[in-house]
Amino acid sequence: MAKIAPSPGVLSLSAVDAKLAALAKLEALSEELGGEAKRSQSDHYVREAVQAWRQGDFDAAGQAAMRATEIDETNARAFHILAMYLERLGHLHKALITYEHAFQLDPNDPELLINLGTMAWKLKLDEGAAKMFQLYIASNPDSPLGYNNLGTIQSEMGNREAAIETLRGALFRMPDQSILWNALATVLAESGRAEESLVFYQEAIRLEPTYARFYHNLGYAYQHLDRLDEANAAYEKALEYVLDSDEARETKHSRSLCLIGMGRLKEGFADHECRREEQFRAYLHHMIDAPYWNGEPVDGKRVLIVAEQGLGDEIMFAEYLSDVQRLVGPNGKLQIAVDPRLVSLFQRSWPDAEVGCYEDRSLLNKDGNNQIRFVPFATEKGQPDYYAWMASPLGWLRSSIDDFPHKAFLKPDPQRVEEFRTRLTGSGLKVGICWRSMLIDVKRAKYFSALDQWGPLLKTPGVRFINMQYGDCTDELKRAEEMHGVKIETIDGLDLKNDLEGAAAASACLDVMISAPTASAAIAAAVGTETWFLLAGSRAWPQLGTDHYPWYPKTRAFSPSAFGDWDSLMPQLADTLKERASE
Repeated sequence: MAKIAPSPGVLSLSAVDAKLAALAKLEALSEELGGEAKRSQSDHYVREAVQAWRQGDFDAAGQAAMRATEIDETNARAFHILAMYLERLGHLHKALITYEHAFQLDPNDPELLINLGTMAWKLKLDEGAAKMFQLYIASNPDSPLGYNNLGTIQSEMGNREAAIETLRGALFRMPDQSILWNALATVLAESGRAEESLVFYQEAIRLEPTYARFYHNLGYAYQHLDRLDEANAAYEKALEYVLDSDEARETKHSRSLCLIGMGRLKEGFADHECRREEQFRAYLHHMIDAPYWNGEPVDGKRVLIVAEQGLGDEIMFAEYLSDVQRLVGPNGKLQIAVDPRLVSLFQRSWPDAEVGCYEDRSLLNKDGNNQIRFVPFATEKGQPDYYAWMASPLGWLRSSIDDFPHKAFLKPDPQRVEEFRTRLTGSGLKVGICWRSMLIDVKRAKYFSALDQWGPLLKTPGVRFINMQYGDCTDELKRAEEMHGVKIETIDGLDLKNDLEGAAAASACLDVMISAPTASAAIAAAVGTETWFLLAGSRAWPQLGTDHYPWYPKTRAFSPSAFGDWDSLMPQLADTLKERASE
């Protein structure tokens, strides 16, 4: 019987499978060739981006990287460069997400680990950053970068012993790596061990004598040791070698505070203007469409002075405002923008001025420094003739120590002064105390003493101690009283943080205020109360090269012989206070 042949249009099952398999291979090959073409085109833009970045054309680099990601959504290198560009623009959260996406595409790229860690660090995600640096070290144990970053962030998290061990171990393996010597020096300096840090900074400089950052950091250490001439020389050297404009700006700012601290006010205040450059890390954009005041005659003009920096600085810098009031004359108008808590106090102190508050807003705040300051009360009827940030007029109104009149300039409410004077009636020298700022982190803690360390001072006979520490300090007061067997008086109902009118009136009733350099100290000194500033180091820049604070009428500055050695300072301070009480 003859076999029936298959019809021409029908294939057997095995033949169908073979055809489908062949088609699948062709399709896969086509996709592979198409994918290779896409990757080749995408890589072309990646190369363009790298070249533009090296030439400093960061916008072109970012645009090329964006084009590369549009062509090939799997190109990790393209997303890596795009993340770097976003980071440079200040879009930190977007950069972090882009770095994470690049890492998902290529988890074996160690540079992504370091960049992910750095970005998390900038966003205060310290634990995550430390983990990234540890992973980088595991994949690149012979690279100093991971140890440098890990040790630095461990120090900032408060684990300085771990930081020292991380960096010491790395130096044992890589003693020729200058960045590790610098990192260990910085950890020591931030721990209050500036004297020890010098030899490590100097070794970093020996290994790499033209690296600007090392000189900057050495200047920082010298400044903390009150060796200001050497600090200034180090900053000068840093500016000689610096290549990066951001770093140059930071160094210039550090040098400005050094010069001011040396009493070289004209030079120092001139350098200090670098804070008004938009690229400065703490720049605050002011929405004021008026010429900036650079010392031009302002008789008959409307001049707006906008407070800046912290609350204590707002008060301290205000010392010269009466001079501006005279300069604008009876036909002009001085406008003063300050923290809302200071408005009524400043209005009473400068009754001919118009005082109001500034308003700060954030645009895309999670993505970087986009703080904007508005002054609606001063601009609602038109822009002023001139405006200035509050520290700027110091450059031409206070160019030498002799320009400071040493007069009280804040006027508290007379009725509230009488109220507190009645409440504080009694025998004994009335001494207000304030031992720390509210803004305490690992870096700032070294500048302040703990109330526990005030025992010798608190036991001074003939003295009534009155708490002027703002914020919640109930536990600290209770512990100090139990430790030292003394009573520290509190003024019931007075909110020292928010009621600055009350704080000023109460301060005016004190005989002496003893305080760390805080807003409480500034208020007391500005109303004319004798104020003793307690400093961790031998001199602070607001002393302007003197042994006191020239901004105010009656001040003294006390500091230990070794940085932060409060245990040695307190008995000496107690002896001085005992003499003051006997008067």
